[in-house]
Amino acid sequence: MVSTAATEQGTRPWSRRAAARGLQAGPGENATDAGLIRASLADPDEFAGVFDRHSDEIHAYASRRLGLDHGHADDVTAETFLVAFRKRHRYDLDRPDARPWLYGIAGNLISGHRRSEVRRLKALARTAGGAETHELHEEERSAERASAAALRPVLAAALARLSAAERELLLLVAWADLTYEETAQALKIPAGTVRSRLHRIRAKLRRHLDLPEEGTP
Repeated sequence: MVSTAATEQGTRPWSRRAAARGLQAGPGENATDAGLIRASLADPDEFAGVFDRHSDEIHAYASRRLGLDHGHADDVTAETFLVAFRKRHRYDLDRPDARPWLYGIAGNLISGHRRSEVRRLKALARTAGGAETHELHEEERSAERASAAALRPVLAAALARLSAAERELLLLVAWADLTYEETAQALKIPAGTVRSRLHRIRAKLRRHLDLPEEGTP
């Protein structure tokens, strides 16, 4: 899936081994991500287990954000695991699941394609016209589980009007399906800040969708 210049740099023996062996992770396949990262400090090939587990998920998220054109999703995925490999010695081994860490890296890389993301959302917003008014309530409720492939124009337009930071937080919850605590880990902010910011982002999204405030009949 990831076939970009970044994957051909020759700096990741674990990725070449992962490609050769498929998903044959051997005795460590049931280890936690933290266990694999710990093992990779002595044997870099062990990092292949982290790549095997999460590369498809990270690629799917990047694809939703950036589309499949121009290879941006491939580049983000490849670079995410390259950065993670290089920084694995700084990973908090008390956290068994590396997904929030990986999503945080991916989000930083996606931010470098912010203009492409906004252009894509605006292009989606111009297609097929707006949704019917009576559908907007359901549209807003479904925003947290929507995929870009099925993104309605009215919602795409609303997402494009959010700031990059607002969109990042919302979509980590919506499309990456991270909990508030995991989102806090990914963004390196307190969980309480995630809750308060998400509340404001949802209110802003409702205004962009011309919906009543939460709790309004």
